[in-house]
Amino acid sequence: MKKTTSDILIETLMDWGVEVIFGLPGDGINGIIEALRTRQDKIRFIQVRHEETAAFMACGYAKYTGKLGVCLATSGPGGIHLLNGLYDAKLDCQPVLAITGMQFHDLIDTFTQQDVELDKLFMDVAIYNARIMGPAHTENVTDLACRMALTKRGVAHITIPVDIQIQPLEKKNLSERNLLHHTSDVRASMAPTPCERDMQAAVKIINEGNKIVILAGQGSIHASDELIELAEKLGAPIVKPLLGKGAVPDDSPYTTGGIGLLGTLPSTEAIENCDTLMMIGTSFPYIEFLPKPGSVKAVQIDIDGSRIGLRCPVDVGLIGDSKQTLQKLLPLLKRKENRKFLIKAQDSMKEWKEKMQIRETCMDKPMKPQLVAHELGKRLKDNAIVSCDSGTIATWWARHIPYKKGQLFSLSGNLATMAPGLPYTLAAQIAYPDRQCVAFVGDGGFSMLMADFVTAVKYRLPIKVVIIKNNSLGQIKWEQIVFLGNPEYAIDLHPIDFTKFAEACGGTGFRIEEPQNCGEIIEKALNTHGPVIIEAVVDPYEPPMPPKVTWKQAAHFAEGLIRGEPERGLILKTVYNDKVREMI
Repeated sequence: MKKTTSDILIETLMDWGVEVIFGLPGDGINGIIEALRTRQDKIRFIQVRHEETAAFMACGYAKYTGKLGVCLATSGPGGIHLLNGLYDAKLDCQPVLAITGMQFHDLIDTFTQQDVELDKLFMDVAIYNARIMGPAHTENVTDLACRMALTKRGVAHITIPVDIQIQPLEKKNLSERNLLHHTSDVRASMAPTPCERDMQAAVKIINEGNKIVILAGQGSIHASDELIELAEKLGAPIVKPLLGKGAVPDDSPYTTGGIGLLGTLPSTEAIENCDTLMMIGTSFPYIEFLPKPGSVKAVQIDIDGSRIGLRCPVDVGLIGDSKQTLQKLLPLLKRKENRKFLIKAQDSMKEWKEKMQIRETCMDKPMKPQLVAHELGKRLKDNAIVSCDSGTIATWWARHIPYKKGQLFSLSGNLATMAPGLPYTLAAQIAYPDRQCVAFVGDGGFSMLMADFVTAVKYRLPIKVVIIKNNSLGQIKWEQIVFLGNPEYAIDLHPIDFTKFAEACGGTGFRIEEPQNCGEIIEKALNTHGPVIIEAVVDPYEPPMPPKVTWKQAAHFAEGLIRGEPERGLILKTVYNDKVREMI
């Protein structure tokens, strides 16, 4: 029996090592689904309830495994639903392949049903974007799509009209310049190394620096040992953007934790007072938290040359893999005997942790979200994979769930979209069936794609979902008040009983309302067989305080309350109590 376009597509993906595809069937991809059905013993198809989940899962799978993440959606609306997850992959530089269907090739552009030219729609999100024109075209395009996604670390997209999906391959239909199997599935690793001139220029700047800060991002996670050696040699604190949370363990004496609004005060102070900045594997997007142009000397290491000098004017850019570049750079650097800058950061970090501990152990009711994060963090296994969502939840995740060596942590970084916490966790559990996989999410983000909790039940994935429930779009609330000086508006969420929802799906639900019971219930939930939802009801007026409050933020905060903030009494009480505890 002759192979069809879809057969060739799936077999080529298998040649590239693809083991799982996330998606939702539809009549626009029936040919591809049939090719998957006949190979289900060799490649898994994970059915989701929403295509957006499939794209997020592909991104999360790529983040946690380093492999190609693949998602599949039908023509028209199905393909459109992929876009948010694909932009998440694009902005966080993850290798993802999206496959979509189109309507019959001879009805495209005739206002037929679901007539959306998805290759045109995906032009911005994809680094490689092709419409397959026939079975003889399939192997060429698929090989190139996989190679582009992996080497360029971005999104590739293939779309195939539904009738072409089932066309058989006929050698007589090959063009005279095409030859079967002239492409290959060989993956070539790209690891450029900096030139000697740039290395020497970087060495000069670093050796002359007295107050050096290391900003270690997602691209340095695999270079943890080298980062710690670098910090020790230079007497330099390591500051971690969100995607770099797993760069070094949070109990390392060399890190001051996060940066930005949800970072730490020691990190803010270190950045403000440094004279030399090393940016390693990061293009941290918040320019306002980086040194002002011209105030410091800067060296940046990045595998992507287009990212050099993107946020901060650098004196030297080293294009290369972080680990390999540091291994070459370290022997050339002099050890800093003056450790005052590092010691000051360490002393400040000790004070910061003491303040955080006060908030993490507060037994007030309504329960504080910091307590939930702290109690969860204490109980995570050494190989846990923890996925977070966007919003105030990211503050509690960043500050109160410590990363330990051997764990994996991630969230939507540059897109900062809501909803990927659950899909990332589903993908992590599929990739690593024997590891503890936990989603730490807010009620707003979780409710966007909550139907896919049933996907965990269907495939018997023992994920644990911790929902911080404040019945509010918390991040938006505080942005309205603190950044704009406006009273909160349209941020209240109608309550959902997530424990009953978990049970309705076939999982297990736990509710935490009493602070004294928090740790005990989390322990029980983590040890419960199968998919679990933990609903933690918390104080909706607990603000995610920035590490350093500016005069402008304080003024806007007061203005928002004066102009008619409906819950100003409760907010003021919470903020006042938090400040009092810090001073005790």
